[in-house]
Amino acid sequence: MANSEFEYVRKHEQWDGLAPDNWIVVRIDGRGFSKFTKKHDFAKPNDRRAIDLMNAAATEVMRQLVDVVIAYGQSDEYSFVFHESTTLFEHSKLATTVATTFSVEYALQWPTYFPDQLLTRPYPTFDGRCVLYPKRSILRDYLSWRQADCHINNLYNTTFWAMVLQGGQSATEAELELKGTLAADKNEILFSRFGINYNNELEIYKKGSVIYRDVSLSSSSPETPIQEPRSKTQADKERKKKQKAALVVEHVDIIKDTFWDIRPWILASKISRKPR
Repeated sequence: MANSEFEYVRKHEQWDGLAPDNWIVVRIDGRGFSKFTKKHDFAKPNDRRAIDLMNAAATEVMRQLVDVVIAYGQSDEYSFVFHESTTLFEHSKLATTVATTFSVEYALQWPTYFPDQLLTRPYPTFDGRCVLYPKRSILRDYLSWRQADCHINNLYNTTFWAMVLQGGQSATEAELELKGTLAADKNEILFSRFGINYNNELEIYKKGSVIYRDVSLSSSSPETPIQEPRSKTQADKERKKKQKAALVVEHVDIIKDTFWDIRPWILASKISRKPR
């Protein structure tokens, strides 16, 4: 289009980059997944194959995008956290890049986790949105919110499906009985009627999944900045180091400080270092 009479149309394009120096969260969600899970007969309340597939797709996203420092997932959603110092794509195209990469990986890896089910159109896709958090503490609260949501939803779903599949109630009957109940009420229903101790449910269902790079930086802490590489060569070396770092998937509490205290490098700050 350069040097043509039609180049004027570029004036209608607007730069959509995000403000710098913010923690960027790209959260992806499955589009129409209620119908999708019914079509492919996912186990209720949790299908371990589906969760493992989500984690596998998320791991590949992190492998390709090294500026993502941590990711958290539950159900059909995943949150990818870009470091506040990232300059990837000049802070644009992040949502589309993450959503498309995740969608492709989900479809490509489907046969590994559902070998007996052929994936047909409409294929699963995920949409994405970006949210900016100016402080590490607010980012921590965001991740805590998502994990708290995981627990609330899983307790409800575990109780609901026990009432339907084991108790013989209709979906409407179970919904009406659970309306307005507290966590203690649901735990009582599970234990008294079905002998289910919710505390014994798998952590992957109760806490979701967190993925991070196992890069041990013993000298760093959330309050101790890591020096930015001085040159392009040093930056490339740092990037390759991140690419080689093992990606760990765990199902642990990320609301309390313990997780972060023993992995200070995940949210460590970075500062630019000018040559003398």
